[in-house]
Amino acid sequence: MDDHIALITGCSSGIGRASAEQFLEEDWTVYATARDIDDVADLADAGAETAKLDVTNARQVERVVDRVIDEQGRIDCLVNNAGTGQFGPVEDVPTDALHDQFDVNLYGPHRLIRAVLPHMRQREEGTIVNVSSLQGRLAAPGLGAYSASKFALEAMSDSLRAEVDPYGIDVVVVEPGVVETGFADRTDKSQERLEQSGAYDGVYEAQADRRAIEYDGVFGIPPVDVATVIYDAAAMTDPDPRYAVGHGAKLLLALRYLPDRWRDTAFGLFRRVSGFRR
Repeated sequence: MDDHIALITGCSSGIGRASAEQFLEEDWTVYATARDIDDVADLADAGAETAKLDVTNARQVERVVDRVIDEQGRIDCLVNNAGTGQFGPVEDVPTDALHDQFDVNLYGPHRLIRAVLPHMRQREEGTIVNVSSLQGRLAAPGLGAYSASKFALEAMSDSLRAEVDPYGIDVVVVEPGVVETGFADRTDKSQERLEQSGAYDGVYEAQADRRAIEYDGVFGIPPVDVATVIYDAAAMTDPDPRYAVGHGAKLLLALRYLPDRWRDTAFGLFRRVSGFRR
């Protein structure tokens, strides 16, 4: 493909950075954005256009989209990748922290979608890729706030897909499993906002143990694997609605078809086997 335009959020590291690099390798014109533009300076050196963008800031969203349209005349693919994780038991997550979780993971993509869609509809062409998570379809203890934001992103994507289909626009959800990024470190910092009740020590310990196992390089996949799926979805003429990415991703997603009581029993069994009463 020649002279195609991609706007990608959250390019400071991980999946966003790998996606920007992947699109550049395929000769797309890439607008790589991040909250701190210094974090994407090397992407500018590699040939990307860069911009400061905090997806919670509506004015910045409008300015960036207007800039791309002014300079290129169109946006062929929007990749809503910017995200954050507020982990912790539901009771321990303050409401303002839950709001901030949704502001980045749901309202942010919504702001970008509303800004980009009028231009895509006018051309009757374009692809929107929303980066979700396996936790967007299968919630576990300690992930209530994060999963809720991703569940909501999935629901919004499904509605949007049907709404824009008459205009020739594709909406794709990419669901990574465990990815080798600094995401776990950032979510650890989010625990500073928790109001720990003391009732869920087992949940915190289980989370710590799970992250130690998941992010040790055995279960995690490199960001480039996810970036490749994102690029392929953008380049296809008829992409699938969803792509699960990662070791055992499809197997894990199959768990959501179990009866709710069976899943609850499985979580309870894990808790007892791990030695956590509460």
